[in-house]
Order: sequence, then C-alpha cells, then structure tokens
Amino acid sequence: MKDPDLICSAKDCRAAAVWGLRWNNPKLHTPERRKVWLACDEHRESLTSFLDRRGFFKEAVPVAELTPADG
Repeated sequence: MKDPDLICSAKDCRAAAVWGLRWNNPKLHTPERRKVWLACDEHRESLTSFLDRRGFFKEAVPVAELTPADG
C-alpha cells in the first residue's frame, strides 16, 4: 500500500513513494549507517543508478519495510 505522506525523492516528482533506497557514503558514514531516498516506480531505476555509480547504493526495499531506524 502506498503512503501518500511519503513522496519520491526525484527532483520535481510529487508521486507517492513505493521504494526505499538505502545507501551509505563511506567517506561520511560509518559502515552500518543507512540513509534513505524514497522512489516511485518511475524513478526507482534512475535514483538507484545515480547512487550505484558513486558506490553508495546498498539495497531497495518496499516502503512498507522501512523502519524508524531508516529515519
């Protein structure tokens, strides 16, 4: 189920987020730290590619699986 309060992180997108893209910048964050970008179905691939090219991408999970620790 989509949560209308969670909006895709892609620039100018106002669609409900369906995915949580967990990532980590190893130059700034400890190895266990995870930051999260939210993505709609349309932008999941482009946001994942952006993070992956930089070596930041860790995993994509459905929004329903995000926890308070994902912040």
